[in-house]
Amino acid sequence: MPLELFLDLYSPPCRAVYIFARKNGIPFELRPVELGLGEHLKPEFLKVNPLGKVPALKDGDFLLAESVAILLYLSRKYRAATHWYPTELQARARVDEYLAWQHTAVQLPACNVYLCKSLLPHFSGQPVDPVQLDRLLGKLKPALQHLDGQVLATKPFLATEQLSLADLMAFTELMQPTAVGCDIFQDWPQLAAWRARVEAALGPELVQDAHRLVLQPRDPRDAQRDPKLAQELVQRLLERLS
Repeated sequence: MPLELFLDLYSPPCRAVYIFARKNGIPFELRPVELGLGEHLKPEFLKVNPLGKVPALKDGDFLLAESVAILLYLSRKYRAATHWYPTELQARARVDEYLAWQHTAVQLPACNVYLCKSLLPHFSGQPVDPVQLDRLLGKLKPALQHLDGQVLATKPFLATEQLSLADLMAFTELMQPTAVGCDIFQDWPQLAAWRARVEAALGPELVQDAHRLVLQPRDPRDAQRDPKLAQELVQRLLERLS
């Protein structure tokens, strides 16, 4: 049985897994899971990941969740180039450091900006709340300041002198608000230069392919397919962003 990856490419962690697999020539079957349609809550997917989250991996009888765990599994199983996850102790520790820090410092606030700017208006039919958006952007600012003013002031990439899993995760996370018109790179020159280096290292065509969905406007008909589900999603979003 081929490796199966359950992904929604609107999701930054899913895009990181997708890009890594494609960039490293890892054969896999893509199993799309549309979060906006509630497919992650259906019984058939919950058999793959009882937590109801993507990404998820199925390798024969082996099931695995969580993006970082999946990236490390793929890196080790397919013996990816060492720059992704270095063998040298301190270089690897720097990658681990970012991967441990990014969940609440970058991924959460960046995703919340996206939810406020794109997903909540899409499902609620209401305009973006500018006060709420400014507040959420403010929660992301400390991480941007740290990355731009300290981390990238001394090296070209986040953990080492080469592209690593840290850069891949950060890139997909920071592209999320940028894709919906909140260009968080424009005020941070070191981050903007880093973005260009990461895109060049990954390959522009692969980056475009992975971000195709999130870069295009959502179809307004999607929110009307299941009004009850849309209402539930709006309530969840409001609770998360409050």
